[in-house]
Amino acid sequence: MAVGVLVVAAVVLTVVLTSSGGGGGGGGGTAAGDELFLQSADSSGPDPYTESSTRKGATATTPTALPSASGTGPSESANIVRGVEGSAPGLYGGTRNVSSCDVEKQIRTLGAQPDKNKAFASVLGLDPSGVPAYLRSLTPVQLRLDTRVTNHGFRDGAATAFQSVLQSGTAVLVNDRGEPRVRCSCGNPLLAPVPLQGAVKRQGKAWSGYKSSNAVVVSPAPQPVNTFVMYDPETEGWFTRTAGTTGGSDRKTTPRTSPGVSPSNASTAPSSETSQSSPSSPSPESSQPPSSEAPGASSAPPSSAESPAPESPASQPAS
Repeated sequence: MAVGVLVVAAVVLTVVLTSSGGGGGGGGGTAAGDELFLQSADSSGPDPYTESSTRKGATATTPTALPSASGTGPSESANIVRGVEGSAPGLYGGTRNVSSCDVEKQIRTLGAQPDKNKAFASVLGLDPSGVPAYLRSLTPVQLRLDTRVTNHGFRDGAATAFQSVLQSGTAVLVNDRGEPRVRCSCGNPLLAPVPLQGAVKRQGKAWSGYKSSNAVVVSPAPQPVNTFVMYDPETEGWFTRTAGTTGGSDRKTTPRTSPGVSPSNASTAPSSETSQSSPSSPSPESSQPPSSEAPGASSAPPSSAESPAPESPASQPAS
């Protein structure tokens, strides 16, 4: 387990969320409101697109703790977050030869509901007819770190965007740059997070061990990823998974280890956190497989200061 922490930690940098959606793949994002929804690994959350497609056979990953960042300037509760490139060895985990998501079930469910399929496609910049091929191009993994994203529910015939933190252990589908693009327990499309404005109102119940300063943003790998290096908590071993496959060709491997973290300084406009409810807008998409080379983090969005409250985002159509 210590090796797993080192491998991930070696590629973590401090980054600042920007309204351009630095960690996203695509055009400019719109600044979010002040709500941040905490979503545990197995919850469906508000306004899900589909029933869960998470496979029960996959062993839940053990949360990975990051070392404290030093010299980050303003308070940790500001719009600052750790950024990790999507190709980082050990960023994702799972069970060797087992897919954490049932991709075909997701395809069937969306295909049977044209309105949801259309809204899902609109979030990711796809033609509705291209959704099945797109989903099959993604790679099923489990998060090993609490992760900031722009999530999307489905309400009143349209996609609604809201900022959320997905708990470590959440099953997701990632694109070829290693960015989370679908949350398997609800079928929701995901994009890069955008900055929160003002005093942050936290929605939902925090899980044991949750700290806003430990959440990360996944930034796109600089090159398409051919192979993800993943950690298997059941065997405490490592394996590689070819991008776009569901586990059948997984192979054992030994990861390279690196020295500890050396986060860079980042300045930011602070923001404080409290509690309330209602989501905001997304940021665009980019799709390409990441590489298993140890990456360096690049610019990605941050998180603000927090406090608790209920759970249920306000409807806000995503473009």
